[in-house]
Amino acid sequence: MKSYFSIGEVAKYQNISKQTLIFYDKIGLFHPAYIDPGNGYRYYSSSQIDYLDTILIMKKIGFSLKEIKEHMQHYNIDSSLVALRKQVTVIERQIQELHLIRSRLLHRCAQMESAKRYRGKENPVVIEEMDAGYILYREVEEPYTLREISIATKKCFADFFQKNLPVYFQCGVIVPLQRIREGRYTEAASAFLPIEKTDKADNIMLLPAGTCVSIYHVGDYLSIGRSYQKILEYCEENSLEIISDSFEFCINDYITTYDENEYITKIVFYIKTAEE
Repeated sequence: MKSYFSIGEVAKYQNISKQTLIFYDKIGLFHPAYIDPGNGYRYYSSSQIDYLDTILIMKKIGFSLKEIKEHMQHYNIDSSLVALRKQVTVIERQIQELHLIRSRLLHRCAQMESAKRYRGKENPVVIEEMDAGYILYREVEEPYTLREISIATKKCFADFFQKNLPVYFQCGVIVPLQRIREGRYTEAASAFLPIEKTDKADNIMLLPAGTCVSIYHVGDYLSIGRSYQKILEYCEENSLEIISDSFEFCINDYITTYDENEYITKIVFYIKTAEE
Protein backbone atom coordinates (compact mmCIF):
# COMPACT_ATOMS: atom_id res chain seq x y z
CA MET A 1 0.00 0.00 0.00
CA LYS A 2 2.97 2.32 -0.54
CA SER A 3 1.15 4.26 -3.26
CA TYR A 4 -1.77 5.01 -0.96
CA PHE A 5 -2.30 7.19 2.08
CA SER A 6 -4.01 5.83 5.16
CA ILE A 7 -6.99 7.68 6.61
CA GLY A 8 -4.78 8.78 9.52
CA GLU A 9 -2.18 10.25 7.17
CA VAL A 10 -4.79 12.13 5.12
CA ALA A 11 -6.39 13.46 8.29
CA LYS A 12 -2.99 14.64 9.54
CA TYR A 13 -1.95 16.29 6.25
CA GLN A 14 -5.29 18.08 5.83
CA ASN A 15 -5.67 18.90 9.54
CA ILE A 16 -9.10 17.33 9.76
CA SER A 17 -10.42 14.42 11.80
CA LYS A 18 -10.74 10.83 10.65
CA GLN A 19 -14.41 11.08 11.61
CA THR A 20 -14.84 13.85 9.02
CA LEU A 21 -13.39 11.64 6.29
CA ILE A 22 -15.65 8.76 7.34
CA PHE A 23 -18.65 11.11 7.24
CA TYR A 24 -17.70 12.37 3.76
CA ASP A 25 -17.58 8.75 2.64
CA LYS A 26 -21.01 8.00 4.11
CA ILE A 27 -22.71 10.94 2.34
CA GLY A 28 -21.06 10.07 -0.97
CA LEU A 29 -18.88 13.17 -1.15
CA PHE A 30 -15.40 11.66 -0.85
CA HIS A 31 -14.88 7.92 -1.07
CA PRO A 32 -11.57 6.18 -0.33
CA ALA A 33 -9.80 4.73 -3.35
CA TYR A 34 -9.45 1.40 -1.63
CA ILE A 35 -10.88 -0.33 1.46
CA ASP A 36 -8.98 -3.32 2.80
CA PRO A 37 -11.49 -6.20 2.79
CA GLY A 38 -9.69 -7.83 5.68
CA ASN A 39 -9.73 -5.05 8.24
CA GLY A 40 -11.90 -2.33 6.66
CA TYR A 41 -9.11 0.28 6.68
CA ARG A 42 -9.58 3.14 4.25
CA TYR A 43 -6.85 4.23 1.83
CA TYR A 44 -6.64 7.23 -0.52
CA SER A 45 -4.63 7.84 -3.69
CA SER A 46 -2.37 10.85 -4.19
CA SER A 47 -4.71 12.29 -6.84
CA GLN A 48 -7.52 12.27 -4.29
CA ILE A 49 -5.61 14.66 -2.06
CA ASP A 50 -6.07 17.42 -4.65
CA TYR A 51 -9.76 16.53 -4.88
CA LEU A 52 -10.03 16.80 -1.10
CA ASP A 53 -8.28 20.18 -1.24
CA THR A 54 -11.05 21.39 -3.53
CA ILE A 55 -13.75 20.16 -1.15
CA LEU A 56 -12.14 21.84 1.86
CA ILE A 57 -11.56 25.12 0.00
CA MET A 58 -15.18 25.23 -1.17
CA LYS A 59 -16.33 24.50 2.37
CA LYS A 60 -14.13 27.33 3.68
CA ILE A 61 -15.60 29.69 1.08
CA GLY A 62 -19.04 28.91 2.45
CA PHE A 63 -20.55 26.24 0.22
CA SER A 64 -22.66 23.59 1.92
CA LEU A 65 -21.64 19.94 1.61
CA LYS A 66 -24.72 19.34 -0.54
CA GLU A 67 -23.70 22.17 -2.90
CA ILE A 68 -20.14 20.85 -3.06
CA LYS A 69 -21.32 17.32 -3.85
CA GLU A 70 -23.61 18.53 -6.65
CA HIS A 71 -20.94 20.81 -8.08
CA MET A 72 -18.20 18.21 -8.12
CA GLN A 73 -20.18 15.56 -9.94
CA HIS A 74 -19.13 17.29 -13.15
CA TYR A 75 -17.36 20.62 -12.98
CA ASN A 76 -15.27 22.72 -15.32
CA ILE A 77 -14.13 26.30 -15.64
CA ASP A 78 -17.57 27.53 -16.70
CA SER A 79 -19.54 25.83 -13.94
CA SER A 80 -16.91 26.78 -11.37
CA LEU A 81 -17.05 30.43 -12.43
CA VAL A 82 -20.84 30.46 -12.06
CA ALA A 83 -20.63 28.84 -8.63
CA LEU A 84 -17.90 31.17 -7.37
CA ARG A 85 -19.65 34.33 -8.59
CA LYS A 86 -22.84 33.18 -6.93
CA GLN A 87 -20.95 32.66 -3.69
CA VAL A 88 -19.47 36.16 -3.93
CA THR A 89 -23.03 37.50 -3.91
CA VAL A 90 -23.84 35.39 -0.85
CA ILE A 91 -20.73 36.64 0.96
CA GLU A 92 -21.49 40.28 0.13
CA ARG A 93 -24.97 39.82 1.61
CA GLN A 94 -23.45 38.25 4.74
CA ILE A 95 -20.99 41.15 5.06
CA GLN A 96 -23.85 43.63 4.86
CA GLU A 97 -25.78 41.74 7.51
CA LEU A 98 -22.73 41.57 9.78
CA HIS A 99 -22.25 45.33 9.45
CA LEU A 100 -25.86 45.83 10.58
CA ILE A 101 -25.42 43.43 13.51
CA ARG A 102 -22.22 45.24 14.50
CA SER A 103 -23.92 48.64 14.48
CA ARG A 104 -26.79 47.34 16.63
CA LEU A 105 -24.39 45.75 19.10
CA LEU A 106 -22.46 49.02 19.35
CA HIS A 107 -25.76 50.82 19.94
CA ARG A 108 -26.59 48.44 22.81
CA CYS A 109 -23.11 48.80 24.28
CA ALA A 110 -23.36 52.60 24.17
CA GLN A 111 -26.71 52.50 25.96
CA MET A 112 -25.35 50.21 28.67
CA GLU A 113 -22.21 52.29 29.18
CA SER A 114 -24.28 55.45 29.46
CA ALA A 115 -26.69 53.83 31.93
CA LYS A 116 -23.95 52.43 34.21
CA ARG A 117 -23.62 55.80 35.93
CA TYR A 118 -27.15 55.42 37.29
CA ARG A 119 -26.34 52.33 39.34
CA GLY A 120 -26.64 52.78 43.08
CA LYS A 121 -28.03 56.32 42.81
CA GLU A 122 -31.29 58.15 43.35
CA ASN A 123 -31.90 58.89 39.72
CA PRO A 124 -33.43 62.19 38.62
CA VAL A 125 -36.37 62.74 36.31
CA VAL A 126 -35.27 64.54 33.15
CA ILE A 127 -36.92 66.17 30.16
CA GLU A 128 -35.44 65.29 26.77
CA GLU A 129 -36.14 65.45 23.09
CA MET A 130 -36.68 62.00 21.65
CA ASP A 131 -35.79 61.15 18.06
CA ALA A 132 -38.32 59.27 15.96
CA GLY A 133 -38.02 55.50 15.97
CA TYR A 134 -39.87 52.27 15.35
CA ILE A 135 -40.83 49.27 17.46
CA LEU A 136 -41.93 45.74 16.57
CA TYR A 137 -44.70 44.91 19.02
CA ARG A 138 -46.95 42.10 20.19
CA GLU A 139 -49.94 42.53 22.48
CA VAL A 140 -49.81 41.03 25.97
CA GLU A 141 -52.76 38.82 26.80
CA GLU A 142 -54.72 38.91 30.05
CA PRO A 143 -54.11 38.82 32.96
CA TYR A 144 -51.00 40.83 31.96
CA THR A 145 -48.63 39.09 34.37
CA LEU A 146 -44.90 38.69 33.82
CA ARG A 147 -45.64 35.30 32.25
CA GLU A 148 -47.81 36.85 29.51
CA ILE A 149 -45.26 39.64 29.02
CA SER A 150 -42.54 37.03 28.53
CA ILE A 151 -44.67 35.17 25.96
CA ALA A 152 -45.34 38.38 23.99
CA THR A 153 -41.63 39.20 24.04
CA LYS A 154 -40.77 35.72 22.75
CA LYS A 155 -43.28 36.22 19.91
CA CYS A 156 -41.44 39.41 18.95
CA PHE A 157 -38.15 37.52 18.87
CA ALA A 158 -39.81 34.76 16.82
CA ASP A 159 -40.86 37.40 14.27
CA PHE A 160 -37.29 38.67 14.22
CA PHE A 161 -35.77 35.25 13.57
CA GLN A 162 -38.38 34.06 11.05
CA LYS A 163 -38.46 37.24 8.95
CA ASN A 164 -34.85 38.36 9.50
CA LEU A 165 -36.02 41.74 10.75
CA PRO A 166 -33.59 44.62 11.47
CA VAL A 167 -34.22 44.79 15.22
CA TYR A 168 -31.91 46.20 17.85
CA PHE A 169 -30.89 43.73 20.54
CA GLN A 170 -33.16 45.25 23.14
CA CYS A 171 -36.68 44.69 24.41
CA GLY A 172 -39.30 46.73 26.22
CA VAL A 173 -42.97 47.05 27.11
CA ILE A 174 -45.79 49.57 26.83
CA VAL A 175 -47.79 50.15 30.02
CA PRO A 176 -51.06 52.11 29.73
CA LEU A 177 -51.05 55.38 31.66
CA GLN A 178 -54.36 54.54 33.33
CA ARG A 179 -52.96 51.31 34.78
CA ILE A 180 -49.97 53.23 36.11
CA ARG A 181 -52.22 55.75 37.80
CA GLU A 182 -54.05 52.82 39.39
CA GLY A 183 -50.80 51.35 40.69
CA ARG A 184 -50.78 48.46 38.21
CA TYR A 185 -47.21 49.23 37.19
CA THR A 186 -46.24 45.84 35.77
CA GLU A 187 -49.39 45.13 33.73
CA ALA A 188 -48.01 45.87 30.27
CA ALA A 189 -50.31 45.99 27.26
CA SER A 190 -47.61 45.24 24.67
CA ALA A 191 -44.07 43.96 24.47
CA PHE A 192 -41.72 45.34 21.83
CA LEU A 193 -38.29 45.32 20.22
CA PRO A 194 -36.83 48.57 18.82
CA ILE A 195 -36.40 48.13 15.07
CA GLU A 196 -35.27 49.98 11.99
CA LYS A 197 -37.92 51.01 9.48
CA THR A 198 -38.92 48.02 7.36
CA ASP A 199 -41.85 46.73 5.29
CA LYS A 200 -41.21 43.09 6.22
CA ALA A 201 -43.77 43.12 9.05
CA ASP A 202 -47.13 44.73 9.76
CA ASN A 203 -46.90 44.87 13.56
CA ILE A 204 -44.60 47.89 13.61
CA MET A 205 -45.35 51.17 15.38
CA LEU A 206 -43.81 54.60 14.83
CA LEU A 207 -42.59 56.39 17.94
CA PRO A 208 -42.61 60.03 16.80
CA ALA A 209 -40.03 62.61 17.69
CA GLY A 210 -41.17 64.74 20.61
CA THR A 211 -40.62 66.06 24.11
CA CYS A 212 -40.48 63.36 26.73
CA VAL A 213 -39.96 62.93 30.43
CA SER A 214 -37.83 59.99 31.52
CA ILE A 215 -36.15 58.27 34.43
CA TYR A 216 -33.79 55.31 34.80
CA HIS A 217 -35.10 52.71 37.20
CA VAL A 218 -32.43 50.50 38.77
CA GLY A 219 -33.55 47.25 40.38
CA ASP A 220 -35.80 44.27 39.78
CA TYR A 221 -38.93 44.82 37.73
CA LEU A 222 -41.37 44.40 40.63
CA SER A 223 -39.87 47.48 42.32
CA ILE A 224 -40.48 49.76 39.33
CA GLY A 225 -43.46 51.43 41.02
CA ARG A 226 -41.23 53.78 43.03
CA SER A 227 -39.81 55.26 39.82
CA TYR A 228 -43.30 55.69 38.38
CA GLN A 229 -44.41 57.54 41.52
CA LYS A 230 -41.42 59.82 41.22
CA ILE A 231 -42.05 60.63 37.57
CA LEU A 232 -45.78 61.26 38.15
CA GLU A 233 -45.05 63.60 41.05
CA TYR A 234 -42.46 65.45 38.95
CA CYS A 235 -44.95 66.02 36.15
CA GLU A 236 -47.61 67.28 38.55
CA GLU A 237 -45.21 69.65 40.32
CA ASN A 238 -43.94 71.07 37.01
CA SER A 239 -47.30 71.32 35.22
CA LEU A 240 -46.37 68.72 32.63
CA GLU A 241 -49.21 66.88 30.92
CA ILE A 242 -48.51 63.23 30.11
CA ILE A 243 -49.94 62.49 26.66
CA SER A 244 -48.89 58.89 26.08
CA ASP A 245 -48.66 55.51 27.69
CA SER A 246 -45.35 54.53 29.24
CA PHE A 247 -42.58 53.11 27.08
CA GLU A 248 -40.11 51.04 29.06
CA PHE A 249 -36.77 50.32 27.40
CA CYS A 250 -34.71 47.55 28.98
CA ILE A 251 -31.12 48.80 29.13
CA ASN A 252 -29.67 46.09 31.34
CA ASP A 253 -31.83 42.99 31.69
CA TYR A 254 -31.73 39.18 31.64
CA ILE A 255 -29.79 39.26 28.38
CA THR A 256 -26.84 41.06 29.97
CA THR A 257 -26.95 40.17 33.68
CA TYR A 258 -28.14 37.35 35.94
CA ASP A 259 -28.63 39.71 38.93
CA GLU A 260 -32.06 41.37 38.87
CA ASN A 261 -30.77 44.07 41.23
CA GLU A 262 -28.61 45.28 38.32
CA TYR A 263 -31.56 45.67 35.95
CA ILE A 264 -31.78 49.16 34.43
CA THR A 265 -35.03 50.24 32.77
CA LYS A 266 -35.56 53.58 31.07
CA ILE A 267 -39.14 54.83 31.53
CA VAL A 268 -40.35 57.32 28.94
CA PHE A 269 -43.57 59.34 28.61
CA TYR A 270 -44.39 61.86 25.91
CA ILE A 271 -45.44 65.14 27.51
CA LYS A 272 -46.92 68.56 26.78
CA THR A 273 -45.77 71.56 28.79
CA ALA A 274 -48.08 74.19 30.22
CA GLU A 275 -46.93 76.66 27.55
CA GLU A 276 -47.82 74.20 24.80
